[in-house]
Amino acid sequence: MTRFRPLFWPTVFSVPVVLALLGLGSWQIERLFWKRELIAQFRHVTIEGVFLHGKELFLGATSEAGRNGYQVLTPLQEPGGGIVFINRGFIPAEIKDPTKRPAGQVTGMVRVQGLLRLPPAKKPAWFLPDNRADLNYWFWVDLPAMAVADKLDRVAPFYIDADATPNPGGWPKGGVTRLELPNDHLQYAITWFSLAVTLIVVYLLYHRRNAGSG
Repeated sequence: MTRFRPLFWPTVFSVPVVLALLGLGSWQIERLFWKRELIAQFRHVTIEGVFLHGKELFLGATSEAGRNGYQVLTPLQEPGGGIVFINRGFIPAEIKDPTKRPAGQVTGMVRVQGLLRLPPAKKPAWFLPDNRADLNYWFWVDLPAMAVADKLDRVAPFYIDADATPNPGGWPKGGVTRLELPNDHLQYAITWFSLAVTLIVVYLLYHRRNAGSG
């Protein structure tokens, strides 16, 4: 039986490449579970109450078409008195003034369907500017600060992204959160692991051929 003797240069090349491929495959598996957990964080909910339109807050945003504007966060007061902020959707910058979109200022009891969202515990990224409550310009959702800015108490520790059900007049345009998140990480992991296995097979066959010709 021929003893396996690894050749220097093929081994020097193959070992780190195989380790790198296995590492990439493992990373994609981690991303797979992370994406599944992310999707699981969203909950479809229905809530009823009255919009407090006079306390609208504006989150800087860009539409899918690249149009500058805002996402409108409006407090909704439930029959029991509790407050839940509703992200009603996107508006272009030129209609920030509510008088330019009066049909969307719905009065009376409303029912809102959407996705329950948990706000970040702190600023999501270091490069984001600080929220400007004094200008009613928000870069990220900070519910405690928003409650203070609107002089509200009994504010829920979550907010709701309204679904794409059209609002009267067309604005705000809801459905800003998409749940069709691509989750191809398993496919990527299989690709990386397959490349690692292929390289190992080539490595072994190369040594076998060289051993047979020696």
